[in-house]
Amino acid sequence: MSLWSRTLFLAPLLSLFWGCHATSSTSTFTYVNGSEPESLDPAIITGQPEMRLVSALFEGLTARNKKGEIEPGVAESWKISADLKTIRFTLRHARWSNGDPITASDFLQSWERALNPLMASKYAELLYPIKNAENYNKGKIDQFDSVGVRVIDPQTLEVELENPTPFFLDLCSMPTLYPVHFASLKSEGRNWIKPGKLISNGAYTLKDWKIDDRVILQKNPHYWRASQVQIQEIAALTTSSATTAFNLFYSGKADLIMDKGLIPTLMIEPLRKKPYFHSNPFLATYFYRFNVTRKPFNHPKVRKAFALAIHKQQIVEKITRAGEPIAHSLTPPGVRHYTPPEGLPRNIALAQKLLAEAGYPNGKGFPPVSILYNSSELNQQIAVEIQSMWKEALGVHVTLQNQEWKVYLGSLDQLDFDIARSSWVGDYNDANTFLDCFVTGRGNNRTGWSHPIYDQLMAQSATEQNTEKRSEILQSAERILIEQEFPIVPIYHFVGMSLYHSEKLGGFEANVVDDHPLRELYLIEASQK
Repeated sequence: MSLWSRTLFLAPLLSLFWGCHATSSTSTFTYVNGSEPESLDPAIITGQPEMRLVSALFEGLTARNKKGEIEPGVAESWKISADLKTIRFTLRHARWSNGDPITASDFLQSWERALNPLMASKYAELLYPIKNAENYNKGKIDQFDSVGVRVIDPQTLEVELENPTPFFLDLCSMPTLYPVHFASLKSEGRNWIKPGKLISNGAYTLKDWKIDDRVILQKNPHYWRASQVQIQEIAALTTSSATTAFNLFYSGKADLIMDKGLIPTLMIEPLRKKPYFHSNPFLATYFYRFNVTRKPFNHPKVRKAFALAIHKQQIVEKITRAGEPIAHSLTPPGVRHYTPPEGLPRNIALAQKLLAEAGYPNGKGFPPVSILYNSSELNQQIAVEIQSMWKEALGVHVTLQNQEWKVYLGSLDQLDFDIARSSWVGDYNDANTFLDCFVTGRGNNRTGWSHPIYDQLMAQSATEQNTEKRSEILQSAERILIEQEFPIVPIYHFVGMSLYHSEKLGGFEANVVDDHPLRELYLIEASQK
C-alpha cells in the first residue's frame, strides 16, 4: 500500500484524533489485548496476548509486581541450599477459585503435565534447569520420579536443579510453571478452559470469552491477596488492527493500549506529544526467521545475503518511528551482566557476492519464496519494505503471506514457511532467555536450525558460575547465530509504547521485561483527584 493510500485510509481516524475526546461511562476496566487468544492453558500458550490473560487467571510460586520485580506468589517463602542447587518452597494457605486448597502436589502434577512429551508444550524448556526435566521431556527417561521435584508435605515443594540457576525464581513466575486444577481437568476434558468451567488460582476468574470479540475477567474472591485487587471486572478486547485499537481508545471504549503494534505508525509522531502517550525501552527484539529445512534457505550464504541486504535504519525511521535502535544482535542492550556482539552491518556488495556464490547471480533462478507475518498493520508495512529492499539489492522477488494469529503460530510450529516475521520479549533479565531459544530442538527455535558448537556453548554457559566467563561464552554463541549462520536476522530492538490517561489509571509502570500485571492496576475515581 502506498503512503498516499495509507493516508487516505487513516483520514477518518485523524479527524477523530484532532477532535474532542470522549470519556468512558462504564466502571469495567477495558484494554485492547491484540489477537484472538491461542488458548488459556498455561502449558500451551506462547504469545504475549495469551500470557497477559493467563497471568491474571493463574499464579505461580513467584509473581512479578508492577516494577517487573520477582516477589512471593503462592510460595510465601523459600530457602536455597549452600550449593545453590536445591530450593525448598513453603506454600501459603491459598485456594483455587472454587475454594479447594492449593497444595505442593498441584505444582508437581502441573509441571509433570507441561513436561510430558505428549503435551508438546513449546515452553517446556523453561523447566529444563530442573534435574532430569529435559531428559523426561525428550523421552530419554520414562519416570517423572527421576525429575528433581519432590512434595515434602502439602505446603512444601522441593526443587533440585541441574546447575545453579540465578533466574529460576523468575521462571517460577512464568505461565508454563503455573499450577492447574487437575480435578476439573479430568472432569471437563478439553472444556476445562471455558467460562463456567475454568478453575483458576490468580487474581481473576474467567467470566466470559467471546471469540474474536473479548475475554471478560472477574475478580477472584478466593485469591490470597484479593483485598489488594481493586478492579472488579476486566474486558480484554480482541483486534489485530491498529486503527481499530486506537479508535477504541480515543473514543473512550478502551482505557489502555500497551502494544506498539496496536498504535498506527503514521500517528506515532503526533501522539508522542500527547500526555496519554507513554514510552520506554524494554528487553525485546523484532527479527525475521528463515526456515533452514527448505531450499534455498538451507544455504547459509543465502541467509546471510538476505540479512545483509536489509536497510534497518530505513525501517525504524520510515515505519516504526519511535526511536527504536536497529538490531545487529538478537540480545538487546541493557541485559544484566552481558554485552551483545556487534553483529554485521548492511553490506549490499557482499550480499550480492554471497547470493552469486550460492548459485543465484543477480537473483537469477531464485525459487519462489514468501514472507509470512501475522495480521498487523505494522508487520505488513515492514514486510512490504523488506520485500522492496530484497528486490532492489538482490534481484529477488518475494511474495507476502498474511495469517491470523492462531494459524500463523501453527505455521511456525510446523515449519510451514520460508521467511517469517517474529519477535521475542525477554522472559527474565538474562541473555539466556534470548539465546536458549535456538538450541537444537527447543520449542521456540522454529527455524529447523541446529548447530553442535552453539549447543555446546549454551550448555557450557549453564554450568559456568563466573559472570565474566559466562558472558564470554554466551557472546561466542551469539556470534554463531548472528554473524555466521543467520537462521534469524535481527531488525530492531523494541521501544515500549502504551496509551492511557495517568490521571485515570494507576498501577501501570514501565519495566525492562514489559510485564504489567492486571492485578496491580486500579482506576482513579474523580473524587480522588
